[in-house]
Amino acid sequence: MLGYYGSYDVIVCGGGTSGVSAALASARAGAKTLLIERVGQLGGQMNFSGPPGFSFAWLYNGRHEPVVGGIAREIYDLMLEEGHAMEEHHQKWRGPYQFNYIDPDWFGMYIYQMLYEADCDLMLHSLVTEVIREGDTVKGVICEHPGGRSMILGKVVIDCTGEGEVCCQAGAETDKLPREQLEPATVAFTCDGIDWDKFMEYFMGHLEEFDFDHLYDPYIHMSDEEIREEIRKNVKTIEDVGEVMGFVSLHDKAMKAGEWHNCSGVGFFIMPREGGKIQAHFQHSSQVGNVDCTDVRDITKAEIEAREQDEIAFKFFKKYVPGFENMYLTRLCPEVRIRETRRVIGDYILTAEDVAEARKFDDVIGKSSFPSGPKHVLPSAESLTGTLTNATAARHPKDGGSNDIPYRCLVVKGIENLLVAGKAISTDRPSHNRFLQQTFVTGQAAGCAAAICAKKNITPRQLEENVKELQELLLEQKAILYGTH
Repeated sequence: MLGYYGSYDVIVCGGGTSGVSAALASARAGAKTLLIERVGQLGGQMNFSGPPGFSFAWLYNGRHEPVVGGIAREIYDLMLEEGHAMEEHHQKWRGPYQFNYIDPDWFGMYIYQMLYEADCDLMLHSLVTEVIREGDTVKGVICEHPGGRSMILGKVVIDCTGEGEVCCQAGAETDKLPREQLEPATVAFTCDGIDWDKFMEYFMGHLEEFDFDHLYDPYIHMSDEEIREEIRKNVKTIEDVGEVMGFVSLHDKAMKAGEWHNCSGVGFFIMPREGGKIQAHFQHSSQVGNVDCTDVRDITKAEIEAREQDEIAFKFFKKYVPGFENMYLTRLCPEVRIRETRRVIGDYILTAEDVAEARKFDDVIGKSSFPSGPKHVLPSAESLTGTLTNATAARHPKDGGSNDIPYRCLVVKGIENLLVAGKAISTDRPSHNRFLQQTFVTGQAAGCAAAICAKKNITPRQLEENVKELQELLLEQKAILYGTH
């Protein structure tokens, strides 16, 4: 039996980083807003399936100009003030690749508080299974939940599911690579009981064993030895490093002994916890390829195989890595982290050239300094190193700048009253906006746009004709649109 749940100005489908940002922005703009989430926890990959700090990475471009503000910055600053985040380092040698690490559990609690204060309605443990359409116009959604099925009507619907699920149900055009070309899926885990002094002694004495190519400023072009010298001068504690990848000789030894899998490199991030405690977070220790996570059989396979790989990784660190002898598991993410599935076709497709040329657009709704091109792929079967590699070379925005994200990338082609935010926005594959700082930016923009459309009784596509009001609202919400290269 189909029940009637209510009518809203804005319906946000999906409670990850883009959905939380969209709901907050919409509610704060005065729209009656409902956020629908399929599980009981908000935050998505930031909270229960991904790494601590990815939402707050790449906040600056290569010139060290801030490019991400708004709700992302607000949440980070709040958590820093409350003692649940690490300070920014602003290490010039690292360029734009910096992480402001946070405690994901506290992140999950703070966003509930913020949504409550914004007077945003929540509908948890609810899965959107159908889109209500009249012709090409979306009128609402149908959800399944423990009480049965409910119809919710809305003036504007925002797809923040990450996989473009609502857009697909609405009949939107999407693009998706064959499963063998999609980025691998991951189940992350976190450990405590590490002697960081012992590890850092090993680390600083064996810098040739580690990979720093992804850490240094791409606009400086340092040699390996120059990078190591910068490490010697600048790194004092594990907090100064943040991410450690490599362990070359230990990795090779374990591979030959059959004590490492050939699916990923060896490394970890850090996670701040109560009282200044630092834990190790293993984000890349499992990599399951050849899966399409919109296929239930594939995603089930990924959940199982990733956990098998995680057990191997746990045993490796405990046996081989100095300082990790007494490590113990504190957190196993309950869901696989999905890097890539569908991209929704919008009124504009952001391209690799747009990113590389640091292009500006009249309908800018946010910025990104993340390069186009690099995608996680699995190592070859013959590889002993098992190191994660990239599908193509990175193309960073020229001159250390940043590219604009146009509003048209959020407007779903051919469908009215439907917006998309998060990693499924309209881009080509190289410029895929999957990183969580980007999802915060596009989520906030979609929420503001939806609120304006609901208030003025216009469609998101009609708003394209004049985005000035949207840009003004985003600036009021402290988003960054201008003033950077």
